[in-house]
Amino acid sequence: MIYMFLAEGFEEIEALCPLDLMRRASIEVTTIGVGGKSVTGAHGITVLADIADKELCADDMDMVFLPGGMPGTLNLAASKTVTDTVRLAVDKGCYIAAICAAPSILGDMGLLVGKQAVCYPGFEDRLIGATVPELKVVLDGKVLTAKGMGAALEMGLKIVELYRGKEYADNLKNAVIAN
Repeated sequence: MIYMFLAEGFEEIEALCPLDLMRRASIEVTTIGVGGKSVTGAHGITVLADIADKELCADDMDMVFLPGGMPGTLNLAASKTVTDTVRLAVDKGCYIAAICAAPSILGDMGLLVGKQAVCYPGFEDRLIGATVPELKVVLDGKVLTAKGMGAALEMGLKIVELYRGKEYADNLKNAVIAN
């Protein structure tokens, strides 16, 4: 199960584009509203998460997904539920995905040391211990990071590839006209 956290001020496209692709691929994803099920993004789009953070039981977790945006990233970082779940994911050997400013949370937690990672331009100094290549999406071990909204489709397809294989992801890429 993929757990996607949504906090007030999240970047809508960075969450909803990958979410759409994952659900098209029949990958189990649960959206988790930080502070409640109703969450409003950075551009005034309100979504209803599947569950509120207080309902989270991470027994079947295999990935945590953190969308960026401001102040969404700050609100994710301030949530003990989010940071505890990220630490649990690391301890269990699960994937962690973060896009835009959200990789800074992983850097601040010391989870990027010796890894390659990318983020929204200007947040590179927060990727503590990471090498920052000139790519839009980077998978290094169990850590998947992406630069921002413009990389949301590519990131979502990378997750589909991880769960369903490259051929499936390529077929989905063609189906959504992402070539």
